[in-house]
Amino acid sequence: MRCPNCKGKDIGKIGTNQYYCWNCFIELTIKDGRFCLHQVELDGSLSSLDDLFEETERRVEVE
Repeated sequence: MRCPNCKGKDIGKIGTNQYYCWNCFIELTIKDGRFCLHQVELDGSLSSLDDLFEETERRVEVE
């Protein structure tokens, strides 16, 4: 699996269908075969980054 943001493979699992990219520090959730991407804010809340990516870029591809 590669991060759709940085294309890195340094992704750790943090929960059921939840992952964290250690290269660009974003949280990834898999829903219906697509990534939902979030930036973790200073207060711990999440801000969606989905609008920055095309649907094809958010497709989960396991290598």
